[in-house]
Amino acid sequence: MSPTLLPLLQQIVLVLAAIVLFTSFVLLAQARLVAAIHAFAWQGALVAAVTTVVAATGQTHHLYFSALLTLVLKALLIPWMLHRLTRRLALDRHVESLHRPALVIMAAVALVIFSYWLVLPIVQQEMTFTRNIVAISLAVVLIGLLMMVFRQQAVAQVLGFMSMENGLFLAAVSATAGMPLVVELGVAFDVLVAMVLFGVFFFQIRESIDSLDVDRLNRLTETAEEGIVAAGRTTPRAVAGEDG
Repeated sequence: MSPTLLPLLQQIVLVLAAIVLFTSFVLLAQARLVAAIHAFAWQGALVAAVTTVVAATGQTHHLYFSALLTLVLKALLIPWMLHRLTRRLALDRHVESLHRPALVIMAAVALVIFSYWLVLPIVQQEMTFTRNIVAISLAVVLIGLLMMVFRQQAVAQVLGFMSMENGLFLAAVSATAGMPLVVELGVAFDVLVAMVLFGVFFFQIRESIDSLDVDRLNRLTETAEEGIVAAGRTTPRAVAGEDG
């Protein structure tokens, strides 16, 4: 079945989902942290728009409330919290370019192709809408994971994590016509609490090592491990010297 033969509202959902996938590429390739936060806000607004259209296609009226909650939480509140966090951490002018960006973008494109290949045998051939939505949602999740792997700034990794949650929510809303309202409220509360905890941890890390670079944290961990090993090697020699 061709996507052009789908009902108009389902075609709108597919177009909006494709734009959500495009914002995942923007998040991955964006060098400025503030611009990445703006892209995440647009992604949240698009997910809210998808939820609204899905609510209009069926009888799940509680999805209108879910769309409003998604818009307030992911397009307004969390981006505002991240903006405030970057200003307080003096990261509002932070620029982080990807190492070998062409290879990273090619890897993201490969993940999109892999998502369609993975979904193709799972969903029946005639379910064109469900197959495309699930594939796009899976691609958004995988690109968010790719962003967490290749980004060195902790705030950018949080954006990748939040983008993964957007992909999961997109699949749950579009492919299954929405989750129960209680479940959606619980997920929204968990995301908000996670954002608050991330902010607290960022301030603690910044006060401890004056940086949010994950590579620097890894180097500090390796240095600490080497120091512990060295101390373990020298202590028996010192004790032997005292006994002698």
